[in-house]
Amino acid sequence: MALSTPLSQMSVTLPIGIDGSSRSMIKVQSVSFTDKSWSPLLRLDSSVSRKLSLKKRSTVCMSLQQQASRSKVSVTPIELEDPKEVPLNLYRPKEPYTATIVSVERIVGPQAPGETCHIVIDHDGKVPYWEGQSYGVIPPGENPKKPGAPHNVRLYSIASTRYGDSFDGKTASLCVRRAQYYDPETGKEDPSKAGVCSNFLCNSKPGDKVQITGPSGKVMLLPEEDPKATHIMIATGTGVAPFRGYLRRMFMENVPMKFDGLAWLFLGVANTDSLLYDEEFSSYLKDYPENFRYDKALSREEKNKKGGKMYVQDKIEEYSD
Repeated sequence: MALSTPLSQMSVTLPIGIDGSSRSMIKVQSVSFTDKSWSPLLRLDSSVSRKLSLKKRSTVCMSLQQQASRSKVSVTPIELEDPKEVPLNLYRPKEPYTATIVSVERIVGPQAPGETCHIVIDHDGKVPYWEGQSYGVIPPGENPKKPGAPHNVRLYSIASTRYGDSFDGKTASLCVRRAQYYDPETGKEDPSKAGVCSNFLCNSKPGDKVQITGPSGKVMLLPEEDPKATHIMIATGTGVAPFRGYLRRMFMENVPMKFDGLAWLFLGVANTDSLLYDEEFSSYLKDYPENFRYDKALSREEKNKKGGKMYVQDKIEEYSD
């Protein structure tokens, strides 16, 4: 049985900070997934996070056998579902919250160009947030442009649900790429131009303290009004952070919102070693084949139909008519 989906139920979201390879208008007449299709023109503009309307989708039905084979993780405190207002700016730059580093894990392989870390921060439940929001981080030290003043706040999208990776509502996770600078003529790294905050976070050890602000942001919140809605998510690199939170809420956690729509993730990275959270996303694909679609664009390993590098916009175009 096929039912048309209202335009308002279909969204394309693009995280702020997506890299230059995707900063172009992507023109696709329609996008299809098995017997389901979306149209007309798809326009992606990374200067802002947007929801873009697409045309229609067939209703996806799950078998009782599939439902019975799935188990989800219990979360606490369930009271985190109660607030109706989005938590915003509970802590500001002049009075940040002192959180604690729980763990720092490199999550890319040896052939990845650069280092990306998954960082878990303990906020003891004092800085609650919703999926799609950001934390600000103030690295230690003095602002070189303002002697005597602290560094400016750096914003990082939160890569976990409101319950955190421990499912207890006391932690938040960040996905951070270490910012390094290499001289274009000599090819040598110049530590003096390295990213202050990303290196602080990636060099942190369990037990280290970190000053955080926020949470901030309402643009990238996960829409939950309709559990049967379609969500198309497009990211490159660490831009996948908020979508990890979305997907864990949809497919991993036992929460009141029972997702029964379609989530489609397009992820662009350099190569296989650069894939972020790939094992986690692949597990959703295995357990929820009717509700999750996962497409990867590997720019240094794959070619598009014109023989050039495969970017995320090229992967999207593969599904056009």
